[in-house]
Amino acid sequence: MLLTKYSHSCVRLEQDGSVLVVDPGTFSEVEEALEGASAVLITHEHPDHIAVDRVVAVLTADPALGLWAPRGVADAVIRGLGHAAGDRVHPVAGGEQFVAAGFRVRTFGGQHALIHPLIPVVANVGFLVEGSVYHPGDSLIVPDGIGVETLLVPVHAPWSKLAEVVDFVMAVRAPRAFQIHDALLNETGLGLVEGHLTRLGAPYGTSFRHLALRESVDV
Repeated sequence: MLLTKYSHSCVRLEQDGSVLVVDPGTFSEVEEALEGASAVLITHEHPDHIAVDRVVAVLTADPALGLWAPRGVADAVIRGLGHAAGDRVHPVAGGEQFVAAGFRVRTFGGQHALIHPLIPVVANVGFLVEGSVYHPGDSLIVPDGIGVETLLVPVHAPWSKLAEVVDFVMAVRAPRAFQIHDALLNETGLGLVEGHLTRLGAPYGTSFRHLALRESVDV
């Protein structure tokens, strides 16, 4: 597969002529990432992971594009699409398996990481694509029973701290890892966090590398 990094948590995967996009949110290049896409996966309902109006516009323009997301997100998209929704918006939860535009997908977890006890916890689903690439959304749930080849690491968020992110990388032990959820860090902060992940992940078999905006890599 070819993986292309877009801003924040949005990534695009291409394989055998099909395109799958994960989390085209308000901080991301939504329309560019979704150009020619066959399927879109949404981990949870927060705007930095789905720009609902913009995603609905793309779905409206392309009746062949399907979407998989937790129930709350799926319902919002169906409301936006109206009669155009048809049967191409699919609610998903943790512990499921399905095929999206030829990509084999497994789901993990079920809820967003805690931000604060006064902020309600929403549903969050982590996606493992083709048994290889794991996008956890806003959660540090370690997928059980599988060996992740490529880990997408949420490097900074209101709900996390560096120690938790490092422990996540250590626990998954993927051979390679790249950053996501990075829009809230400036260059200095990103360099500091990624330096720790590079140094501390290496003894556990993980090679961490920064991906620039629109950079692509074979995975």
